[in-house]
Amino acid sequence: MDLNTILKTAFEADASDVHLIAGQPPMCRIHQVMTRMDFPVITPEMARKFFEQMAPKETQATFDRQKDADFSYYVEGLSRYRVNAHSQRGQIGLAMRGIKTKVPPLAKLNLPEVIARLTYLPRGLVLVTGDTGSGKSTTLAAMIEAMNQRYKKHIITLEDPVEYMFESKQCVLEQRELGQDMPSFASGLKHALRQDPDIILVGEMRDLETTSLAISAAETGHLVLSTLHTVNASQTVERIIDMYPAGQQNQIRSMLANTLQAVVCQTLFSRTDAPGMVPAVEVLLCTPAVRNLIREARTFEIPNVIETNRAIGMCSLDTAIASLYFNGMISRDDAIAQAAYPDKLDRQLAA
Repeated sequence: MDLNTILKTAFEADASDVHLIAGQPPMCRIHQVMTRMDFPVITPEMARKFFEQMAPKETQATFDRQKDADFSYYVEGLSRYRVNAHSQRGQIGLAMRGIKTKVPPLAKLNLPEVIARLTYLPRGLVLVTGDTGSGKSTTLAAMIEAMNQRYKKHIITLEDPVEYMFESKQCVLEQRELGQDMPSFASGLKHALRQDPDIILVGEMRDLETTSLAISAAETGHLVLSTLHTVNASQTVERIIDMYPAGQQNQIRSMLANTLQAVVCQTLFSRTDAPGMVPAVEVLLCTPAVRNLIREARTFEIPNVIETNRAIGMCSLDTAIASLYFNGMISRDDAIAQAAYPDKLDRQLAA
């Protein structure tokens, strides 16, 4: 059983993820549904062989010490993969997320038009949030590529691992990978500020130090893009503030109010009108009213501000979901299951 044959089969089936686990046949996720592949059960020896075929020597050493390792793997002519190797029941498991080699243009992603406008921002913090597998990386990659084609600037990405491979076009574009090029996001971000950047992509604001540095970078005139695992705009703001000790939270509210430009929250749906997935997107733009709510700890009012500012491009998650449903793109059951307020949306869809 050949690794690249498995990956080619999954790629042709439009699978987003491939799971190779000792004691089970290969599995893949097609449009959010786990599907058994037509291959034999993977033996422990096969799982180890697949891992050693993909992982650099230093990653293998890390796995042997920690029983977990993240890295990337490239199959020429097929795809790049973000890979997690882990131990389960004493054997190796491999979870692989396919990353298409070509960055899709923003216009092809079924995103609101306002997302393209965010690529014209000169400075500040833009957050793209959502669950794992919600398309955050693809949205950010498309935004970076749009700026790469338009500006003559310096872009630095800090990733875990590097996913989409960019070529410098109008911009000078550098990509740094966690573990290989830097020991941590915080370290990479701290040193990136000495490298004359205009635009910085931070793969994830996963700890207090990284978050503080990202906000400081946005304060000092850089455009900073990053991600969080939050499902709506108000939760995103609160998650950032809650990272800080109580005595610092008023200060960070003020800093965040000054630097935050937009929060984009994505949820992916299986399409009913065509094969594939489509995102529902909540958009918060930081108007003076929103900045005041953040400063005054009234983030619970953010959903109301979003609803009353649709004319400038803001959109709540449930409004985005309803639009997809009324356009015949998603099912009613899926719409209600993913809604922020299921009962309210159920009445709206029945009207």
